[in-house]
This record gives sequence, C-alpha cells and structure tokens, in this order.
Amino acid sequence: MLEIIRNFRGLRRQREGSTTVEFAFAMPILAAALIGLVELSMIMLVTTLMEGGLRQAARFGVTGFVPAGVTREQRILDILAEQTIGLVDIGQAQVTTLIYPDFEDIGEAEPYTDDSPANGNYDVGEDFVDVNGNGQWDADMGASGAGDAGDIVVYRITYDWDMLTGLLDAFIGQNGAIQLTASVAVQNEPF
Repeated sequence: MLEIIRNFRGLRRQREGSTTVEFAFAMPILAAALIGLVELSMIMLVTTLMEGGLRQAARFGVTGFVPAGVTREQRILDILAEQTIGLVDIGQAQVTTLIYPDFEDIGEAEPYTDDSPANGNYDVGEDFVDVNGNGQWDADMGASGAGDAGDIVVYRITYDWDMLTGLLDAFIGQNGAIQLTASVAVQNEPF
C-alpha cells in the first residue's frame, strides 16, 4: 500500500504528456467551431451569389431584349445559373418573376369587397378585382412573367441549401437543409 502511495505521488509530479491531455479536451471544441464557421461561411457565400445573380438577371430582364433561340425567361435562368457558379441547382430552385402595377402593390392582395358578415378576410363568392388576370382571388396580386415596358417586376429565388454537416441542425435549418431566399424589385425600361 505504501508503494502505491509513493507511485501516485510521483505520478502527480510528472508533467510529461499534459499537453496531449489538454489537446484531447480542447480539440473537439475547436473542430466544432471550425466546422460551424465553414458551414456559416458557405451559407453566406451562396446567399451572396444568389443575390448577385438575381441582380444581374434583373439587369438583363429590364431591357426587354429577347436573344435569338432562347426566351427571355430562359436567359434569366441561365444568368442565375452562371452567377451562382454551380453552387445553386437552378432546376431545384424556385425562381419567380411577378409583375405589379406599382411598387406600392408588391406583396399586396387583390382588392375585394368584404360582404356581410364583414370579417376582414376574403371569402369565396365575394367580389374582387382580378389584377393578375388568372380568374381567381389571390393573396398576392402579382402576375407571372418578366413584364412589358415600364412594368414593376419582382425577381425572387428560393433554394434549399443542403448543409455540409449536421453540426448546426439543432440551431438552423430543417432536415439538413436551410431555405435561402433573395429578391429584387425593378422597373422595366421603356423598350
């Protein structure tokens, strides 16, 4: 027993290997922080690319130019694909272009007459102004398309970015993905 106590006291004075033990405790925390930083950086990069691509696509769209052999809408998608350097799969992204009569109308519901009982909500059968011409009342009056001369157009892209690791799943995103969105509103030139 005395021998064990002497060995233990000798072991307590040993300093060799303490750096390895400290590293073993600190490394998982540092690795998690580094992986989280890379994950957040990729989310920010993809969001920035989407915003820049949308801005470039809108710059093309406002001109009204229709290139030979491709529609204006397809060229807008092509510009988005080019600008996102392959990180956004345009086939999986939801890209919309909505036309509005005025900037103030963006995101507004189609006007309707709130009949009795007046409840502040559109009910089936109430009269409404079909601003977008689709034959039904819509909570967003925007009509689909790239618009004509002078139209207000909102370009929007929504993409489910698959995160690189599951490290941040508990904090952001769902099922290993986070929904990224970018939008820009412009007025078409008088083409």
